[in-house]
Amino acid sequence: MPLPDLIEILPQTTPVTSHVTVPGSKSITNRALILAALANGETTLTGALWSEDTQIMCEALQAMGFSVSVVDDPVEQCNRTIVVKGEGGRIPTMPTQIYVGNAGTAARFLAAFSCLGEGSVRLHGIDRMHERPQSELFQALRMLGYQVDAAGALPAVIHGAGPREASCQVSLLESSQFASALLLCSEAGGWSVDFVGANLDETPYVRMTQELIKEFPMSGGPFSIEPDTSSGSYFWGANSLGLDVEVADWPTTGWQIDAQFTRFISTPREVSRQTDLGDSIMTAIVLAPLADRPISFTDLGRLRVQECERVQALRTELTKCGAVIREEGDTLHVEPSPGMHGAEIETYNDHRMAMCFALLGIKVPGIRLRNPACVKKTFPNFFQKFAADPPRGLGVGIQGVDGRSLSNEELFAA
Repeated sequence: MPLPDLIEILPQTTPVTSHVTVPGSKSITNRALILAALANGETTLTGALWSEDTQIMCEALQAMGFSVSVVDDPVEQCNRTIVVKGEGGRIPTMPTQIYVGNAGTAARFLAAFSCLGEGSVRLHGIDRMHERPQSELFQALRMLGYQVDAAGALPAVIHGAGPREASCQVSLLESSQFASALLLCSEAGGWSVDFVGANLDETPYVRMTQELIKEFPMSGGPFSIEPDTSSGSYFWGANSLGLDVEVADWPTTGWQIDAQFTRFISTPREVSRQTDLGDSIMTAIVLAPLADRPISFTDLGRLRVQECERVQALRTELTKCGAVIREEGDTLHVEPSPGMHGAEIETYNDHRMAMCFALLGIKVPGIRLRNPACVKKTFPNFFQKFAADPPRGLGVGIQGVDGRSLSNEELFAA
């Protein structure tokens, strides 16, 4: 049975001590899948996330003629062991079209990757993906000599022409995924890529790509993918609500900026999306009205062009719950809000909105989430872990609007 369209989170009123696992990193999994396809030989990815976004990437690689096999993970329900037979920079087949849903990494990485093939492919997704920016990446690909038939976003027809030695530049301001897409394919393509508009120190996801390229076994072999720190933030965040939670196997590589989230459980007075936290800044924003001091969240511009207009969405839904919050440019100023109350939360088909506000429901009675199944994008068993008895979950009650408690099977976002 699928998750109902509307669920209610019941506040946690008993002490909880828990040790939770979270699935593999989406950002690392989709980068690793591209690198595995470019490798010489067979690569075995362990701990790989198996969610809507990564399934889209695997299906795209299979449509391009790559051998991709998927085996269940014995420990984590939403992880897989994925074996990819790389073709040394060659793309065996160019399909006529590839569907990318609302997966930004798939849309950007596959646009650059397709240039290495011979033939034309149409990339398209859901309506929101057709609104998300791509023009900087398309312009860079044109600088490299490839033909891209598109305006500033998908749908787009990429005309692959194989590797060619050329150079381009790309801005880091709008989305770091453009730079990552080019970097992942640069050696196979013979491309030289220059970055403009920001310092690399301010682009942690580009640094992740660079470090991953250095460490990846390009001659084939095993590669382990670490847990997703953005997903882990929802469980670490529960500690600020009076629970005692630890996330297992917390990464120490420094590749994921959100590994720093544990430092922000007692949130400082100012937090930057550019230098402090990545997507987990949304977790900190939703918890901020429960703090005892004002907090400003800055440099939020990139949140506006992701799965939804996240700055506006966060302000709107927190205001529904009685939060005192003010939007000023790309900053959200949040005041202590002792009068927080329940509300029906619109998730905007955005997985992170659903998970952030579920966390708020641990403390605030009456939080109801619309379209909770949108978590399947990156964390299909999120609500199962939320509701599981300690020490493997938080033991949080989740029910339908009819007051019926939901079963473990119903809580999986298929």
